[in-house]
Amino acid sequence: MSERIELGKRGESLAIEYLKLNGYRILEKNWRTSHREVDIIAQDNNEIVFIEVKTRTGIYSGNPVEAVNVQKQRLLIDAAEEYIISNNIDLEARFDIISVIINGHKQNINHIKEAFYSGIN
Repeated sequence: MSERIELGKRGESLAIEYLKLNGYRILEKNWRTSHREVDIIAQDNNEIVFIEVKTRTGIYSGNPVEAVNVQKQRLLIDAAEEYIISNNIDLEARFDIISVIINGHKQNINHIKEAFYSGIN
């Protein structure tokens, strides 16, 4: 497995651990539909939360959150709509981004709630 993939998996594991510690119920990990993927789908009280996790070893190439551009947001929204319909979900939807910076043994997690607006309920 490439170092980049391993780093991403480690970041997602740290994000899941963080979410659980903060009372989220994890519903799905790496949920896929056609060419779309949602890293984490969780429930936070009465909201279903679609979470994109971006992991880096530093910020020298920019803040990881900046990697979630408009095109990536559209793919996440499309996947979320499909998930909501196929699972008959009747909760408000929210899109969060979790950036994970791993530098040696140090880890920094930044959780941005409502990172972008989708227009779906």
